[in-house]
Amino acid sequence: MKRNARQERGGQAAGGGPLFSVIIAANNEAGQIGPCLDALLAQDAAAGPVEILVSANACTDGTEAEAAAREPACAARGWQLHVLSDPAPGKAAALNRADAAARGVLRAYLDADVRCDPALLGQVRAALSGPAARYATGTLRVIPARSWITRRYAACWTRLPFMRGGAVGAGFFAVNAAGRARWEVFPQIISDDTFVRLHFAPHEREEVPAAYHWPMVEGFANLVKVRRRQDRGVQEVYEGWPALRANEGKAPAGPGVLAALALRVPVGFAVYAAVAAAVRLRPSTGEWSRGR
Repeated sequence: MKRNARQERGGQAAGGGPLFSVIIAANNEAGQIGPCLDALLAQDAAAGPVEILVSANACTDGTEAEAAAREPACAARGWQLHVLSDPAPGKAAALNRADAAARGVLRAYLDADVRCDPALLGQVRAALSGPAARYATGTLRVIPARSWITRRYAACWTRLPFMRGGAVGAGFFAVNAAGRARWEVFPQIISDDTFVRLHFAPHEREEVPAAYHWPMVEGFANLVKVRRRQDRGVQEVYEGWPALRANEGKAPAGPGVLAALALRVPVGFAVYAAVAAAVRLRPSTGEWSRGR
């Protein structure tokens, strides 16, 4: 990705290492953006210099006001908070708009409903050090669900091989300058996190111990809808960028793994299998659904 002079000047912050730009695309997240930003502001000192860019797209609620209300707290830390606004919908456009305005050498992309533990940015900063292209994320923790069915689904899903040290990056991922140069702009696709992750070979990806907390949708119907969309999003990347599939590196969930899951969490496995079966019965129609 080409950088302009403003980006080059801002990429190195005095006294704390490279500037870390945290980009949050937000569409009607008034109930989520405040806690998300508060968690960022609670990062420990190892986070270093940070700028936060909230890219609000087609918001009709108080998302922008909620974000702007954190400007004094950011200034108190010596950080900057920029709230970018555009009436046009679309996450890809929102990410690209913030990317163009960001000044940091390091880039993190964070969903507005995710909460980061205090050590996360500092550990990710360390993982991204050096000139070689690197991708980093935290340890994904699913926020305890309200509904019984989602809790059971999560009990199985979080035990899948891919979820154990796989640097999944759903909801939060970060790259250094060489890593960000791997792609130009975010395309108009469903799964931006899969698109970015697959630009890096498994040995270039790192999952740090610090956690980020990620919510799941509630109820069987919503789980099916989101799982269908997620599957379609991955397939969309495979079809549009077939060479990237070689970087997948997923541990297979073969018969032995599935049998072990069925024994360990039998009810959760039954729910997970039922959701998967429902997805196969009716393929994705491409309709929009909230990611979680």
